[in-house]
Amino acid sequence: MRVISVVADLAVDDIDAARSFYADYLGLDDEEFNLGWVAQFTSPETGAHLQVVTRDASAPQNPVVTVKVDDIEAALAEAQRRGFEIVHPLTTESWGITRFFVRAPDGNVINIAQHH
Repeated sequence: MRVISVVADLAVDDIDAARSFYADYLGLDDEEFNLGWVAQFTSPETGAHLQVVTRDASAPQNPVVTVKVDDIEAALAEAQRRGFEIVHPLTTESWGITRFFVRAPDGNVINIAQHH
């Protein structure tokens, strides 16, 4: 398994209200996607990006980061081999990713994802 990218998942109460700060103020004004509960904002100049999340649509907790990998099954197998808590099982979501959530030893919940 290789990590392809890491994206911060910031908890917000309202995506539209967050847009004015992250897009208008910080210049992350390309809205890559907006599913109503999660949106990703990206700088058109640098490619820097982050996600804002109100409440995850299918998992019991919000993650603090999303880690995109090239082999989701290998990532899950390694997490299980190491005895890490799987917070959300391996799931192929309707919005086009396969993912699971794992709790890091420090308590942070990490979304491990692979796009199709």
